Formats: sequence, structure tokens, C-alpha cells
Amino acid sequence: MLLLLFPLGSLIAQEGITITGVVTDGESQTPLPGVSVVEKGTNNGTATDFDGNYSLELSNANAVLQVSFMGYETQEIEVGGQTEIDITLSPDMGGLDEVVVIGYGTMKKSNVTGSIVSVDQQELTQVPSTNVMESLQGKLPGVDITRSSGQAGAGINIAVRGNRSLTASNSPLFIVDGIQYSNIQDLNPNDIESMEVLKDAASTAIYGSRGANGVIIITTKQGRQGETRVTFNAYAGVSEVTNYPEVQTPMEYANLRREARRATGDWNSPEDDPSIFNDWELDAVNNNGGTVWPDLFLSKGAQQDYQAGVSTATENSRFYVSLNYFNEQGNQRMDELNRYSLRANIDHDINDKITIGTQNQVTYYDQNFHRDPMNIANKINPLLTPYDDEGNVEFQPNNWKDVNPLIDEEPGHYENNNRTTRVFTSAYFDYDILEDLNFRTNLGVTLQNSRTGIYRASETVDRAGQASEAVYQTGNDVGINWENIINYDTEFGGGDHSLTLTGIQSYLSGQNEAQSARGRNQLLDYQLFHSLGNASEQLAIQSNYEETSLLSFTGRVHYSYKDKYIFMATGRGDGASQLSDGNKWAFFPSISGAWRLIEEDFMADTETFTDLKIRASYGVAGNAAVQAYSTQSLLNRIPFGFNEEPAIGYTFGSRIGNTNLGWEISKTYNIGVDFGLLRNRITGTIDVYDTRTDDLLMDRFLPPTSGVRSITENIGATRNRGIEISLNTTPVQQGIVEWNVGLNWFRNKEEIVELATGSNDIANGWFIGEPTQAFYDYEKDGIWQLGQEAEAESYGQEPGEIRVVDQNNDGEIDSNNDRIVLGSPRPDWSGNLTSDLTVGNFDLNIQVFARVGQMMEYEFYDIYDPSGNENSHRHDYWTPENPTNAYPRPNAGRTQGSTQYYSSILYEDASFLKLRNVTLGYTIPKSFLDRVGISKLRVYATGRNLWVKSEVDNYDPERGGAMSNPIPRLLVGGINLEL
Repeated sequence: MLLLLFPLGSLIAQEGITITGVVTDGESQTPLPGVSVVEKGTNNGTATDFDGNYSLELSNANAVLQVSFMGYETQEIEVGGQTEIDITLSPDMGGLDEVVVIGYGTMKKSNVTGSIVSVDQQELTQVPSTNVMESLQGKLPGVDITRSSGQAGAGINIAVRGNRSLTASNSPLFIVDGIQYSNIQDLNPNDIESMEVLKDAASTAIYGSRGANGVIIITTKQGRQGETRVTFNAYAGVSEVTNYPEVQTPMEYANLRREARRATGDWNSPEDDPSIFNDWELDAVNNNGGTVWPDLFLSKGAQQDYQAGVSTATENSRFYVSLNYFNEQGNQRMDELNRYSLRANIDHDINDKITIGTQNQVTYYDQNFHRDPMNIANKINPLLTPYDDEGNVEFQPNNWKDVNPLIDEEPGHYENNNRTTRVFTSAYFDYDILEDLNFRTNLGVTLQNSRTGIYRASETVDRAGQASEAVYQTGNDVGINWENIINYDTEFGGGDHSLTLTGIQSYLSGQNEAQSARGRNQLLDYQLFHSLGNASEQLAIQSNYEETSLLSFTGRVHYSYKDKYIFMATGRGDGASQLSDGNKWAFFPSISGAWRLIEEDFMADTETFTDLKIRASYGVAGNAAVQAYSTQSLLNRIPFGFNEEPAIGYTFGSRIGNTNLGWEISKTYNIGVDFGLLRNRITGTIDVYDTRTDDLLMDRFLPPTSGVRSITENIGATRNRGIEISLNTTPVQQGIVEWNVGLNWFRNKEEIVELATGSNDIANGWFIGEPTQAFYDYEKDGIWQLGQEAEAESYGQEPGEIRVVDQNNDGEIDSNNDRIVLGSPRPDWSGNLTSDLTVGNFDLNIQVFARVGQMMEYEFYDIYDPSGNENSHRHDYWTPENPTNAYPRPNAGRTQGSTQYYSSILYEDASFLKLRNVTLGYTIPKSFLDRVGISKLRVYATGRNLWVKSEVDNYDPERGGAMSNPIPRLLVGGINLEL
């Protein structure tokens, strides 16, 4: 299709001319070689020679020249029939005058003192994804983003500079148009104008406790003055699981069972098959029958997205409206997400001083979930067939031992449907009291209503022949965010001094109501979960209510001298309702400064540096993200009998309240350097940071004699320190060719430095000096081999069994002395390489992402039954004829649970290198589009997750080791249309 569209620009023959000229530097008046001079809207272009001269034959005497060169501002010049035009280019400050959002205000990029990453709209829409944050994976240094699974609508995991807390939330704060909004998956990337990620405490301190784990600020599109602009963006494609380990074939399974019986002396040759297989199994073995069960479930999925937007304005009003429909069908049947959304942003100038506006989004989800069948499909006897003689799905094909996982897909047997409506609306009043004094009030409200209905018939995997079950759950959430902001911004001393003072009062509240009803043995299956009153057994009703609130007062001072020496200080006081009396309030200060060396006289003559700035900051942040009412001891109802009469009693819940619960506190130091080289042909940022978190909010387990299970306390400490490097280069910019390369790399060391017990907490998996999540187990050292009988016997083992390392060399293996920390799911480092190549109207984007040093507990290694009863994945197991060190010998006398040290097999290096994205696009020539009334039309094809290299075969380690809902490859085609 792209090749067919390519010649469209030449369909119109027009009278052309040849134009010549010289391009020079506006400051030095010296000629500029290599400047790109292109006839706008075409592939027709050239580059200036060594003396700055150019000559270009134009197709149209009234064409527009587009002149660009790295380090200079791009110019567009109307030819107007001229044959000679000399051009002067002005140096480009490389985005230093770009305005970035810093939280409750904006600031020139050159004056930023903290660690902030800006993302433009193009990067957000480059990779088709369910969640806008997934499209930024690897592109934000210091931000670790992974997809939780391959399920339709699956969420993502985000950690900014590591995980600080053991129990409380580690998720960053999302601010959308000035209002807190946690449901980032609702936003369509095409509705977003810009995004800023605040990483250090000096940048996040203005959000107080809410910003302890980083802040992501999103600004949606607004209407703009000028002509009405209509956009339409769409893509559609297919997804396919290309990386999934294979189970044993029926014959491989039969050989596993034979080997297991051979180990116990029950099988020596195929003549003994009748003693270990029943009649129908033997028939399958002899006739090469059976079923590869996983192949029945993994299928091609689909993804499509359609978004239309209208932007317009009058003299005093601006409007932006968009509609969006998104559909994703997972790689298993009955796994589907439908999302519908409407956005309307309106701004109106009442007069020269007062502006009002509102931002609104309504999102509706209709999602079906499939109980994952892969666990059963990977293990069920492959000598079975899923259908009976009439071709019907057989419920329990193995003499009632196994449930056929296909049974859930039969009509009326299983349904799990969620419908959610979410309304996010905000309004603001902005008043310029004086020229330098502004007041703004923001009010945001989030309303959510959800319903989940689940029905499991008697013949389903979950019920396994027991009475049918129906569940009906509803939830109602209300969130209110009201903020008042006063800002004083002035310059004095002839403009050398600039001062900004900001004061903020903020109130945040949340109410959540939840109800649940359940019943068994429905009268009619087709009523599903819609008629619980007809259930005859175990009717149960529950309800719950939670409310939290946060009140805050903030002040900020920003001072700059000649845009050379910059200082900022912030102080915020937060009061959180979920903490105990006397500990609800805390104060969070921060201070930061920057020195723009490039503005110093001694840097005036440098030709190497275009920009050079040093930043330093220190700040304190808090975290109160614990379950509501953690300070109170709750009661649970207990039915019992008294004098042979039913009675009701109450006891304490499993978690006892803590009347001294306080804030979790994080203190962060950050040093950074921003630089630009060779007229910003190379730009970059380097940050080094150290975050120490004390008074961790964590659930401490109590002894059974206490009568309760746990208590939430402020105990322990963690530390995160690391380095982040971001580089952007333009190796080529000549004529119609431009090539930009971006590189991000970051390393974070996460560790626990203190625990309540003063030593390792093995029960919870917490170890001093290790990350907040670690794998603690025996270290596998292979399999005991023939010839090692004597040494194996000293440990109570024999050849064919798992050998582990005797860590203290005492001749014994015990859990206290021979288990060690093997690794962690946290990576040692992550890196990303992005290449953007433009040749005329063609554009090619390639992204390669690496995540290195993490470990996973691989579920694939757990699917092995040494007894030979259940199927297993294809594993290299030990036999006398196959002296492998991978898996122990099959043995019908042992289960996996009775196999010594089996858990030591499960761990694997999860490092991976991934071809994350490849996009090839073509923009239709403007000379053709003008004739049909279209401003811009681009068509493209994208492939996501195209290739993965790791230590494991047929698996994407980004999934984290789980075998359910594997992450698929996605191939789509799309268009970007603008009228």
C-alpha cells in the first residue's frame, strides 16, 4: 500500500523554477554547509555545499521552502516566484525556552532545578498500546515499566527509581489537568498534549505525601485559535502468542510414565505397557492418538482503536472534543475488552483578567474475563481426547479425575463480566488580580460505578460438579479534589532578577462503597448472575464502606538571577486521616539549585557546548498509602451455637489496629547535569540520586498466641540509589534525510537496610542488604550422577536426585544454614535505544529495550510431574542413559512435593533484549492532499514485541515467570488524518 501511495505527489504537473541562494549564520554571518532545503510537502530537496550555496529545481513557482539545520531554528519561506533567496538562520536554544509543567505552574526548561523528563505527543502515540504508559517503556530513565500479562486490558507495573515501601503502595501519582486521577488507562494517547515525569524529591515535594513515589503530570489537548481542526486516528491488527513453551506430546508423556515406572521396577519394556496404561490410554499409545491441550486454547487475538477529535475556537472560547473506541480481543476465547470514551475540554475568557474552563471525560468499560485454562491444559493427561463419540465436549474425560478445561467455553457454563462507568470532571476559575498576581481554584470530581457478575455452572473447572455458583458485586467510588493556588511572578533589577512565590491549599477525599451477593444452586442456568434470589443454597450478602481524606498547605519560592543562578525551596504540610491522632500531620521540605555554566563569560567562546547546567537538590517526602482504618481494631461476626440455639458473636479481625501509626518518610539527594554539544546535535542528562526511606509502613506478623495475625507498624528502612543517563543525537540531517537516535540507561540498587527484628525476616522474604523482593532457597548444583553414589549417600540421596550446594560445607543440608538469597525480580540495569529515520515522506522508528540482571520464578520449570501421572513440559530429565544436570529422574513413587529440593529448580535469569517496536510510515504529499481538502494524511504499519532474546526459549521474561496469559506479538496498520 505504501508503494502505491508514493507516486501521488507527482500526479499534478505544475510550472517549475530553479531557485538558488546562500544560507548563513545569523550571528557570525558565516556560510553554513549541510543545511537542508526542501520544497515543503514533497520529497524534493537538497543540502548546501561547503560555502553555504544551494540550488533547487521547484515544481511550483509559489512553493514554500523548508530550511532546517541542527542547532538552528527551522524556517519556512514563501518563494513567490523568486529565483534567488539568501537565507539567514538563527541559533535554536534547543528547547531551553520550552515551557514544562512542574506542578501547580510552568517554567522554562532552562530554569528547572529538579529531575524532570518531558515527553511530547509524538512519543506517546508511536507505539499502539492499551495503556499510554506502556508506550513509554524504556524511554524514561529511572522509570521501570512492565506489562503485567498478555490478558486483554492487562495493567502495567510502574516504579520510579525503585520500590521504597514493603507494604504501602509504590505507585507514582498521576495528575491530569491539575487533578489527581489514578485511572490512567482511561486516557487515549491522542488526547494528550504533553507529559512530564517528576522523579526527585525537590520536584515532587510540592505534592507532599502523594508524590513520594514520583509524579506523572499529564496535560490534555485544548482548543486553539485559528481554523477548526479535525483529526482522525485509527489502527487495527492482530496479536499472536509466539513465545510459549511446549508440553510433551502424547508419546513423550507415555515415555515419561514408562521411565517413572521403570524407576520403581514396574516397567522394563513396551511389553509391560498394559500394566501401566489403561485400555483407552494404551489405544492412544499404540495408535499415536491423544491431544496437545494447550493448542486448543491459544489463538490469534485482535486490537483496534478509533479516535476522532475536533479542536476549534472563537475570539474568547476554545473547545476540544474527542470520541474514542478501543477493542482488544485476547489470545484466548472469552477474553475481550471494549472501551468507549468521550472527552470535552472548554476554556472561556470572560474578560482580560478572568478565565474559566472545564475538562471532562466519560469512560465506559465492558470486559469479559476467561478463567485461565493453561494451568490445566499444561498438566492434563495428553492421551485423553476432549470430545466424546458424538463430538461433544466431555466434562470429565478421565474417569472423573480431570475436568476438561474446554468445558468453561460451552454456552451458559461460565461468564465473568465487568462493566464500569467512570466520570472524570474538573473545572477551574483563573483570575489575574494584578499583572504579577494570579489566583486559581481547581475542583475535580471522579465518579465510578462498577458491576461484576460471575456465573459458574456445575460443569465448570471451578465447580467441578458441585452446585452452580453466582456472584454479583457492585462498587461506587467518589473522589473529590479541591485546590486553591495563588501565584506571584515578578522581575526586577532590569530583568536580571526573577521571583515566583506560590501558595497552595489542597483538599482530597475519597469514599468507596462495595456490595457483594453470592448464592449457589441456581434454579435456571441461563439466568446467570441476574437472579440470585432463585439460588437455593448458601446465600450470602456483604457490604463495605471506606473513607479517607487529606488536607494540605504548601508554599514555594523560585528565584533566578540572569537565568544563571537558580534557586527553589518548597514546604508542604499534609494531614492524612488514615494515620493515628498525634501523627496525622507531617511537614515535607525541599531545596534545589542550578548553575547554568553556559551563561558564564568563560563559556562565551566555546564552540563545543551549546548548553551546560549543574543541578542539585534535597527533599523529604512522605507516604501514608495504607489501608483505611489501620489504626482501629475491627470486629468480625462469628455464628455459633449456645444452649443448642444459634447465636451471633464477635471477635477481633485478623489485623489489630495501631494507635501510633505515622508517616513513612523518604529523603532524597539528587545531583544532575544537563548538556548540549555541537549546537545541540548531542544533548543529554545525567542524574545521580540516593533515597533513604525510614519508618516503613509494613504489616508485621504476630505470634498465633496473640489471637490476631498482623499489625501495621512503622518499622524498618530501605534505600534506593542509582544513576540515570539520557542521550539524544542527530547523526544525520541533510536534505530530505534526518536521523535521530535516543539512548536511555539507568541502574538502581534497591535494598532493605533495617527490619523490625533487627535481622532477616525469612517468613516474609525480607533480607537486609537485598531488594524488597528476593528469592531465598537452596542453590541447585545439578543432579547426582552415577559414580557419585557414596557422596550422595552421605547426604541421604542417590543418583538421579537434585543436588544442592552445601553452603557451609558441614556435610549436612539444612534450611537454616544452606539456603541463600539467589536473586531478585529487580533488574541490575535497564536500557533503551530508539532510532527515528525520516527520508522524504517516509519515516521509520525502531525501538530496542533491555532489562538485565533480574531473576524470575519460572512456572514452566514447575510443570513437571516425576510420578508420570500428569503431563509435563518438555524437560531434560535424568535417566541412567541420559546423565543430565537439568531435572531429576522420574519416579512413580514420588510426587513433586516429595522430591527433595525441587523448589531449587524454579529460578532462572530473566534478563532480556527485546525488539520492542518497529513502525514504518508514509505521509502523503501535501501537493496532492490540498486538492482533496486534507491537511495531513499518514499511513503506517507497526510491529510490537517482534523479537525477544533471553536465557529461556519460547518465553517473554517480561511476563515475570507466569505461564498464564503470555505476552503476544502485535501487528497493526493505521492512519493519522487531519482536516
